[in-house]
Amino acid sequence: MLTARPDTAEAFLAVRDLKIHFDTDDGLVRSVDGISFDLQRGRTLGIVGESGSGKSVTSLGIMGLHRTAKARISGEVWLDGEELIGADPDRVRRLRGMKMAMIFQDPLSAMHPYYTVGAQIVEACRVHQDVSKQVARKRAIEMLDRVGIPEPHQRVADYPHQFSGGMRQRAMIAMALVNNPELLIADEPTTALDVTVQAQILDLIRDLQKEFGSAVIMITHDLGVVAELADDLLVMYAGRCVERGTAEKVFTEPQHPYTWGLLGSMPRMDRERTERLNPVKGAPPSLINVPSGCAFHPRCPYAGLNGGSSETIVPELRETAAGHWSACHLGEQDRDRIWTEEIAPKL
Repeated sequence: MLTARPDTAEAFLAVRDLKIHFDTDDGLVRSVDGISFDLQRGRTLGIVGESGSGKSVTSLGIMGLHRTAKARISGEVWLDGEELIGADPDRVRRLRGMKMAMIFQDPLSAMHPYYTVGAQIVEACRVHQDVSKQVARKRAIEMLDRVGIPEPHQRVADYPHQFSGGMRQRAMIAMALVNNPELLIADEPTTALDVTVQAQILDLIRDLQKEFGSAVIMITHDLGVVAELADDLLVMYAGRCVERGTAEKVFTEPQHPYTWGLLGSMPRMDRERTERLNPVKGAPPSLINVPSGCAFHPRCPYAGLNGGSSETIVPELRETAAGHWSACHLGEQDRDRIWTEEIAPKL
């Protein structure tokens, strides 16, 4: 069991070389293959990437929801000085919902259809707090009101299918925050919601973070979702981190071709666009047969500029500027030239 905490005095959450692999009939799925990051209290980390890049598996690993016979988990996850990977499952279960909570991608499937919304929030409260049903119900109504559910005294007795998509997501947020967790993980919280409701949900998460002082992880494939919400960004591809830094640095001075591709495929409203969006060509690789070397090289238009290294050598995550890391074989001169001459003018 791991006992020595890493030297991250300011980090409320510290993840070190987290690997989550799954044994399947087709082979070993390397869903997460060595992720490391820190998150301080009161800050928001955005984890972005295409579907299948390992974002959700990372979050479930932090929450301790991969403890199955087919899951191979290694590395370290430190939450407020307590290591979770080697911890007793009962201890992780007590922390889950109390000290750390998660907003799942699909609240309709995450909430039980046979129980009222209020009953499920009451249960989440009473599991971790020694209070009566009456006190827990009052707390549930308060939280539903806090997240903007109209007439919470009546809607607390409704079932999940009686809520709209946006209201279900709000109810899920209320359930996640009923015990005032210090870490909140939001996994694609705005998927399948219209843009108006998306903005309301993001504003709600921002306001609640300020109120509770929580550390927040925002998982999404949409860079626009985290453009103003995240303090720091981690870009994932094929189970690995390819770029990490402050949101400002990643948006204004991206270092990795994959990040360039994500930014190039994102529409912008602050300037007139005369050309079509340029999406990343190809599709993400199978996590059973990840390409050798740099996993992105089959889709990278600049893979031929480094003498074949992209096809044979896995690039290390290196600090290219203060607080900014990138895993790419491109030399500094080539990277700066491509960004200045080819990428930045088209964004």
